[in-house]
Amino acid sequence: MQLNKHDAQTEMDMNMTPMIDVVFLLIIFFMIITDLTQQDLEDIKLPVAYECVTDQPDPKVHRPIVNINSKGEMVVRREVIFDPETGDLKELQGFLVNSARAMNKEHFDPKAKTGPMLPDDPLLIRADINTPFKYVQKVMEVCGNKDIQIWKIEIAAAEADDKDKKGQE
Repeated sequence: MQLNKHDAQTEMDMNMTPMIDVVFLLIIFFMIITDLTQQDLEDIKLPVAYECVTDQPDPKVHRPIVNINSKGEMVVRREVIFDPETGDLKELQGFLVNSARAMNKEHFDPKAKTGPMLPDDPLLIRADINTPFKYVQKVMEVCGNKDIQIWKIEIAAAEADDKDKKGQE
């Protein structure tokens, strides 16, 4: 009596190559998606706000983001568009002109009462806690240019911890 459980003719080898390929493709997919979702946000330390509203942007609305680091460099999508050493605002102006064109136009200029519609979507400015205000002011001044006229501006801030809130009371 033979007690051999394996039959040489029915034994199959598993080919793991397709499964390994799929796993690598999934890893690459998630790495790319993770990078794209955070591309607008620079790694800066935001000032703490004790009274704030949680940021919940509408994905249908075009909201440009300008990051300003502690040296005063303005960064958009990981690209420096203003360097305080050169003082050249052309790239910042070009970015804001293109952003204003992509925004919804739903607001009239109250002084003109007629004429072109103004962009109605906000611009988000994220400035480091150690950034001099003059760089935030530069962005605001450029927003007032005739070609741009972005009049809604949001300033990013970090939420205070519970222990920080208790210290304020």
